[in-house]
Amino acid sequence: MSFLDHIAAANRCNPSHFRPLRVDGQRVGFITQVVADVLQDWPTVFRVGAEAIELSPELAAASAQTRTEAIAEVARALHRAGLTASHWWDEPYAVNTYFGESPRFVLERGVIQTFGVCGYGVHMNGFVRTPQGLQMWIARRALNKPSSPGKLDQLVAGGQPAGISLRDNMIKECAEEAAIPAALAGQAQVVSAVSYCLETEQGLRPDVLYCFDLELPPDFEPRNTDGEVEAFYLWPVEQVLERVCNSTDFKFNCALVIIDFLVRHGYLDPEDRDYLAIVAGLRQREVLLEQFPK
Repeated sequence: MSFLDHIAAANRCNPSHFRPLRVDGQRVGFITQVVADVLQDWPTVFRVGAEAIELSPELAAASAQTRTEAIAEVARALHRAGLTASHWWDEPYAVNTYFGESPRFVLERGVIQTFGVCGYGVHMNGFVRTPQGLQMWIARRALNKPSSPGKLDQLVAGGQPAGISLRDNMIKECAEEAAIPAALAGQAQVVSAVSYCLETEQGLRPDVLYCFDLELPPDFEPRNTDGEVEAFYLWPVEQVLERVCNSTDFKFNCALVIIDFLVRHGYLDPEDRDYLAIVAGLRQREVLLEQFPK
């Protein structure tokens, strides 16, 4: 499976399957016809039109907190109807038009695909310099994880909940997933962002992943503390490259973060005919969303 194959697999979507969800006149999500039909049963919360779904006039004039409470009731009903992710995280995600904006409302993580809302995440590449070259710490996801169990992953990665900064979230995830002390985790550098737009059974994932790099000392060994990691491996970067290129062993979006690392650290030849397509393909979200209804 080539790098371009991984990128294509993360960017499969049909804009005609969705209607925009507009809040305060801004497009914040995308709704399928199936979900739109259900939302018509909630006229005090949503106004379902032929071209778009909006908040009801009463809710449009309400505070973000009031909106959150009303939409949470709908979200639970959608979950009971099997129209959301099967797992309920009890983890709030901010719904807005760009990262860092005050939330227009807050939504349970397990429902963001159903509403086609951008899900943000933080992914950290942990690497070690050796006389033989760079090596990367790779995690294998626990077999009881609700999503992508047993798949290979970054050393540390997690979703971005509302109410916490990217850096503070990364430091928290470092402690939980790999027992990295805060002083060491704080040295991680934000180096890039990867995005994609993937249609799923539940809806749409127009997601953005903020990528961190952390150089680790040779004697560091990660230790999982939250039960979400099955094992850790320290591999030469060349072995990681080969594994990504020749398999689907990595969780689909983690493969994109690895490819981005390989580009930035010079493991891909810029004279390769696919180089520019790979670089552009790692940030396809905005390009694809231009094809969706406004």
